[in-house]
Amino acid sequence: MGRGDLATLVRICDLAGRPRGTGFLADHHGTVVTSHEAVDGLSRVLLRAPGDRSWLAEAEAVTSLPERGLALVRTEGLGVRPLPLATRDRIEPGTYVRIAAQGWREARVLGPAAVTYVATDRCHDLAEALELAIGTEGAEALRLSGQAAGGPVLDTATGTVLAVLGTALHGRRKAAGYAVPLRPEGPLTAVLRRNAATVPAYGPDLNLAGILELAATSAGPVREPDPWPDPVERLQCVGEFTRFTAGDAPVLALVGAPGTGRTTALAALCARRAGGAAPAPTVRLRGADLRAEDRSLADAVGRALHQAGRIVAASGALGDTTTATPERAAALAHEAGRRLLVVLDGPEEMPPLLAHRLADWTAATEDWLRAHHAHLVTACRPEHWELAGALYTPGALHRPAAGQGPGPRLGEAVPAALVLGPYSATEARAVREGYGLRETDLAECDARHPLALRLLAEVRAALPGHVPGRPGREEIFTAYLDLMCLRIAVRIAAGSRPLVRGTAVRRLAARVTGQVHEAARRCLGPGHGVLDRASFEQLFPWRDGWASAVLTEGLLVPAGSGYRFAHEELADWVQAAHLDLDAALPALLSAGAASPTPGGEDRPVPPGPSPHPL
Repeated sequence: MGRGDLATLVRICDLAGRPRGTGFLADHHGTVVTSHEAVDGLSRVLLRAPGDRSWLAEAEAVTSLPERGLALVRTEGLGVRPLPLATRDRIEPGTYVRIAAQGWREARVLGPAAVTYVATDRCHDLAEALELAIGTEGAEALRLSGQAAGGPVLDTATGTVLAVLGTALHGRRKAAGYAVPLRPEGPLTAVLRRNAATVPAYGPDLNLAGILELAATSAGPVREPDPWPDPVERLQCVGEFTRFTAGDAPVLALVGAPGTGRTTALAALCARRAGGAAPAPTVRLRGADLRAEDRSLADAVGRALHQAGRIVAASGALGDTTTATPERAAALAHEAGRRLLVVLDGPEEMPPLLAHRLADWTAATEDWLRAHHAHLVTACRPEHWELAGALYTPGALHRPAAGQGPGPRLGEAVPAALVLGPYSATEARAVREGYGLRETDLAECDARHPLALRLLAEVRAALPGHVPGRPGREEIFTAYLDLMCLRIAVRIAAGSRPLVRGTAVRRLAARVTGQVHEAARRCLGPGHGVLDRASFEQLFPWRDGWASAVLTEGLLVPAGSGYRFAHEELADWVQAAHLDLDAALPALLSAGAASPTPGGEDRPVPPGPSPHPL
């Protein structure tokens, strides 16, 4: 039955256990919504849920709304899943619904109707009820079941609660059923707000919780538990992110060289926004997710939400989960006081054609962010931001506190940005302790380098015992790459028949190493740092288990239409061994040359990856 399962309902009884009606949970606080007639005249209410759970609600736990024909009951421990409540202003006649009356029955909305609710003490006129076509048998079931009052009227398409059934509602047609829609009035306002923020709904009833679910899904599949402790919070990032989200500037740049922890800082930001009492939606993108034809960042956000909707639909969610637009997502987040944040990691990975019209894309992106009250955090290299940041208008960029922005080391020409470098001494000490490393376990010059610390920890964890020495960054990268190739070889060997063992595995690891270096060499060509899909499948065939082994170990990761090395600095290091510097120098120098614009003026070529001669 999906979200119309009877297990989602609660029985309302008197103290003797006699059924008075039905209710359903509207939030995770245990608020049960039912009809007023189900609790009318009761000083205490007994609620029974599936699984022999029950709750006795005292009079102060019951909020009676006879003028609406409804009641709210505070409960605890019923263990029932809350139902999503409709957010639409108008329910179209002809909408098919399901009601619980001696089992689930299908009905149809005829339209609005004026009814009279007959309570114990007096009658109440309700002008905004819904009239349902349920047929003679359905009308008889409503009258005889003794439990239908207070049950949800569920939209068959979206699974949301459109209204609450009432058997003491009297209209002009006796054969019809009547129900009361939920409107944000009085005590219902807080209930509807909590429901919208915590119980996902899609289609015409798309709510904040649905946007939160889509945004979380857009970040990619949940990875296996990481054996390492959570990243150490970098205080400069936490403080600036807090200032940024509370300010009006729509864009914050996180600038740093590869290996300084830009991606880790973004991941920590996303996790922080997803947790807490008031989670906020964050759509996470990479530069490789952008397309040459994109007009602004909104196009990539729309694709991410659409793809996330397909994944959510596959998990059983009802309603059209693929219709959430970036504009609707931003509006729902803004209305709830939780701005939509887009995180763009590695914009340098964007397609070259888009990089050559970066000025137009940037202007359209800024306009969209301002118009829809959204924020953007982008993390990139200094050389990219030097040109890309200059394309934003004055006031669009968040200016970090004194001491956190560009300085002499990056160049004074770099626009406003939060600069990441090595860990501070305190942060590095905490990171080393988490990884089980000592300060003397690596070269002094790399003792505070984020990526070197992480990769050394992985290498040390794979070794049978303590290994003396203080390796530098290149030695760490070499050992890490050897370790990854060996692990990939072990995975390939485990899936081969007959099984490969002993020295054969080491020979297989040597073959994997050769293919990895070939992949790095090909990334230097027309792929602009991306290994195209055809080359990936040629180097790491799926049929032999090579591709799945490489991706499972995380040496390479999907990026747009191809694949990239997971660690940017490691990729630079591997690719450097295959770069012909003598041939590349003229190409690199010409990349910054001026190019004529249609108006005849010269402007710098927007930053983008340049093809390197091999």
